Amino acid sequence: MVWKPALAAVAALSTASCGIYRQMYAPPAQMGSDWRQVATDTDRDRLRRWHLAWDEALPAARAADPAGVAAAGALLEPDRALPGAMPPPGSYRCRTYKLGAAGPAARDFTAYPWMECRVFFEDEVLSLHKLSGSQRPVGLLFRDRDARAIFLGTLVLGDENAPLRYGVDTTRDMIGYVERVGDARWRLVLPWPRFESKLDVIELVPAS
Repeated sequence: MVWKPALAAVAALSTASCGIYRQMYAPPAQMGSDWRQVATDTDRDRLRRWHLAWDEALPAARAADPAGVAAAGALLEPDRALPGAMPPPGSYRCRTYKLGAAGPAARDFTAYPWMECRVFFEDEVLSLHKLSGSQRPVGLLFRDRDARAIFLGTLVLGDENAPLRYGVDTTRDMIGYVERVGDARWRLVLPWPRFESKLDVIELVPAS
């Protein structure tokens, strides 16, 4: 049985797909399949420093909650990447891990409950939407190599029902990468997010 609020969110996002693909980014003819043509300089710098984010955030998370980090297993192994980075279209369960406090009020390790995510095609471009929760990444997946895809999008907050245009607000712009870390198990890694943490890792597994 599909959760009705999630269905409504999917319907809203589907009807506004050109807002994600054609309005949120450059026109398709200009964008092509190279994320480097779209990403801001700031985001490209964040992605270049992805391993530094792991180096700073993971030890802090382990110190704060060693059992929680260990329970995540391969999900929180920085160099874990298997062939087949692009998750197939469909409904997913997803949960967010925040590692490394970015500010005195934040925690070094937080694991959130399972939420709803969806992967689907928009004009032949694969998109990823987190449908529930107070922080919801929305964006496109660009094939980088077989073991890594690039995520480029923006952050939807609270009761907002539409994403901002990419590049308008640097606090909402998001860049990261997607890897497969197990059988039917993927992760979206977001280095240096703007809120609360130094590294966010979103686990994705197909919804049953």
